[in-house]
Amino acid sequence: MEINVILAFMIIVCFLLAMVIHEYAHALTASLLGDTTPRTQGRQSLSVRAHIDPLGTLICVVLAFYSVGVGPIGLGWGKPVKTDAWKLRGGPNVGTLLVSLAGIVTSLVLGLLVAFLMRFLPQALFANLIIVRVVQFITVFAAANLTLGIFNILPIYPLDGYQILYTLLPSRQALKFAKSAQYGPLIIIALIFVLPFLGQLTNTGGFFLFRLPYFLLQGVLSLISMVSGYPMLTVFQLYPLL
Repeated sequence: MEINVILAFMIIVCFLLAMVIHEYAHALTASLLGDTTPRTQGRQSLSVRAHIDPLGTLICVVLAFYSVGVGPIGLGWGKPVKTDAWKLRGGPNVGTLLVSLAGIVTSLVLGLLVAFLMRFLPQALFANLIIVRVVQFITVFAAANLTLGIFNILPIYPLDGYQILYTLLPSRQALKFAKSAQYGPLIIIALIFVLPFLGQLTNTGGFFLFRLPYFLLQGVLSLISMVSGYPMLTVFQLYPLL
């Protein structure tokens, strides 16, 4: 098994773990705010089956093995947690905002915490070609959480940023914005597949939107390097970019 295949499987496993924790945070926050809807729908669970979204997971699997001009990356999403906004303490807007932010904050905090704990890993782990996979898996798990958290800030359905912006907009603008939800998955596919392909085809890949996944992953790995204290070269060896 080649190293990129091992990395791809690590990315998929870490994405699923990060996604479950992310969605569980939404469900738990809703429950704490008084809405039992996620719990009755089986979403207040750490089961992958409870939170998996077929399209979001398929995109992650494809990007883990192949992505244009990026390198393997764990981008995707879980099944959105449904809530009854009127049952949430703080009102429908504030309550929904807190539920939406819970997943992003949880993913970012967990990713940063794992990266920080990497500081205390014994250096002996790097001496063995097999045991070093443990360090690689931890690095990928930190990256998966940070990537998921940052990616979900985008105001595109079904990402959390969509719900956040919806709650912040005035009623009339919110209703107009809601019409974009049906195009959300297509917009995401365009951002992570179509635009990078066009950038490579036209040799304009340096433009930010044409390499959004690449710049996102590069930023995440730089953040891991800063928090963990590992040199950038070491982090890129553990999680190689193209």
